[in-house]
Amino acid sequence: MAAPTTPRLGEAGERTGGTIDVLVDELLAELPPASTPPEVFLGEQFDRGLAWVHYPKGRGGLGLPPSLQQRVLARLRAAGAPSAGLRNVIGYGMVAPTLLAHGTEAQLGRYLRPLFTGEEIWCQLFSEPGAGSDVASLGTRAERDGDQWVLNGQKVWTTVAHLASFGLLLARTDPDVPKHAGITCFLVDMHAPGVEVRPLYQLTGEAEFNEVFFTEVGVPDDARLGGVGEGWHVALTTLMNERVAIGGNVAERGSWPVSEAVRIWRARWADDRSPQALVLRDRLVQRWVAHEVSRLTNLRALHNRRAGTPGPEGSVAKLAYAEDNKRTMELCVDLMGAEGMLYASDYPRVRPSELTFSAYDVRGSFLRTRANSIEGGTSEVMRNILGERVLGLPGEPRADRDVPWKDVPRS
Repeated sequence: MAAPTTPRLGEAGERTGGTIDVLVDELLAELPPASTPPEVFLGEQFDRGLAWVHYPKGRGGLGLPPSLQQRVLARLRAAGAPSAGLRNVIGYGMVAPTLLAHGTEAQLGRYLRPLFTGEEIWCQLFSEPGAGSDVASLGTRAERDGDQWVLNGQKVWTTVAHLASFGLLLARTDPDVPKHAGITCFLVDMHAPGVEVRPLYQLTGEAEFNEVFFTEVGVPDDARLGGVGEGWHVALTTLMNERVAIGGNVAERGSWPVSEAVRIWRARWADDRSPQALVLRDRLVQRWVAHEVSRLTNLRALHNRRAGTPGPEGSVAKLAYAEDNKRTMELCVDLMGAEGMLYASDYPRVRPSELTFSAYDVRGSFLRTRANSIEGGTSEVMRNILGERVLGLPGEPRADRDVPWKDVPRS
């Protein structure tokens, strides 16, 4: 007998799952997705506790186990409902759990609902030209001036900053202490005076990334997230959730990108018995198995997950996601033969106007997946986390850990 594809919830879990199904049925019956504006549908989804079922009541949730969230998403996706995660990628997967963990009641009440509906798009302002993999070495300054803070500095690789209403920003508030201790987190209005967003065009021709400059930008103290000097702890919540958001989703079996490889193989190679075709078939099977292993690993992690900051399993998922995607898209290009060398879209210089980024052809996807092993933490950083936090290996040498930030040499 084949093993079940999803773990059983147990008797109590089954009863809870049944309740979830009733709530989803009512939502779909009263607000049919095909005829309801997305903001209205998502607002009602939030108000009924079906935004994040593991969040508290009144904050878009029902206080239920996180594993039930996948059940809600699957039901709504099958019914053609709008996706908050696609409409507000950074806000949904990274900012919302950070707000829940560190925000005040006033901040939760102000930001969570419009974040979920997509009425207010969010971006993440962590990386800088001299602080990428080592985010804690950042140099953007925030100086206290009465009841507000004044920001000056630059951020880079900021996804959808050109569409964002708000940004989650890390800034240096104390240069006289070691780098991790002198950081504070802020919720920044991206339309405030002194904020400038410039596009960064990628290999695909699109500019979903940006660089952002802050010149004497005033931020009220009630827009500070967490305590002064506690920004690194806030950032860890964001970063760990980011890795889960990027690589930890439980996709359907055989879904993209391996489904695209299967489609191309069937169209071009299925009846070919040459040595080349057999090698490609072997590579295809290896890719399918790798994606299925990652999917089942994510499924197990989902059912073991608790609300709060994820553990190092997010780094496992993110590393597997990045490497699997790159290798599978390489296979797709190889399956296309010489045609795989031609990028049909002619490299248009465009800026996405929606968070559901432009649909790439195979060649465009091949180019875009090059970034998977960089964004959200490089694969090298993920391996360090796994080595140190999971396997217990000796840590990387960190000569500047106890040195005041202002005394650390910089280029």
